[in-house]
Amino acid sequence: MHRRVDCHGCIHYLVTWDERFPHGCRRMGFKSARYPGDEVRAAMNGATCRLFEPKRPCLKRHQSPTPAVKR
Repeated sequence: MHRRVDCHGCIHYLVTWDERFPHGCRRMGFKSARYPGDEVRAAMNGATCRLFEPKRPCLKRHQSPTPAVKR
């Protein structure tokens, strides 16, 4: 059994303005009414998406990438 891919955690996932097809995949170039990972799993006989790339953790606005140096 294959694990389900969480498209919201992928860098290629996008939300479209199309009400009929609100989900999309930049890497594969399609829009869908269902999550792209579900479309891929249906088309690939249950296999998970091989193009999934996790998003990098984002920094909170008050955090800086490097610690501030006090002088």
